[in-house]
Amino acid sequence: MSDELRVGFVTGTTPDKWARAWRDQRRGPLTLVPITEEDQEDVVRRGVVDMALVRLPVDTDELHCVRLYDELPVVVAGHSHLVAAVDQVTLADLVDEQLVRPHSSGWRPAVDQLAWPPMSEQEAIEAVVAGTGIVLVPMSVARLFHRKDVVTREVADLPPTTVALVWLRERDDERTQAFVGVVKGRTANSTRG
Repeated sequence: MSDELRVGFVTGTTPDKWARAWRDQRRGPLTLVPITEEDQEDVVRRGVVDMALVRLPVDTDELHCVRLYDELPVVVAGHSHLVAAVDQVTLADLVDEQLVRPHSSGWRPAVDQLAWPPMSEQEAIEAVVAGTGIVLVPMSVARLFHRKDVVTREVADLPPTTVALVWLRERDDERTQAFVGVVKGRTANSTRG
């Protein structure tokens, strides 16, 4: 096993503060690896990364999972869209809308949808700019890909998404626990408690 710790992270999560704390504590080499939500579980199970910041849900069979924080769900629409006139919307307000990219919560509008090719969050927001529909994403993703020609509104009745740190139970070693400690705010001198 290499001394390097490889930590995957999905779009919108911010591993920088933990990576900085890891390096400040001189814990060893750390590489941050961008991953997609579609592949988040697979890259951990196949050992492509040692650990990953993921969006739940994931199958936790054979995985440790530490829930970190919840993210506010938002709708992103073009500036001229009706949602621009309000501060927040509900799913009922969006039921007849064209959804550009499936949301990780599994919510789908009731109406028949056009088939969209798989696309990234950034590509989906760019499609929204063209007036082709809406996209539902966590607020962190909307902020990351913010554009002046879109509006972002909270979806009041859509449950939040949860970001968690996951790793294989069989890889639960000192180095892994040291990173968990950093994420939980422990310092190099603290003991696990």
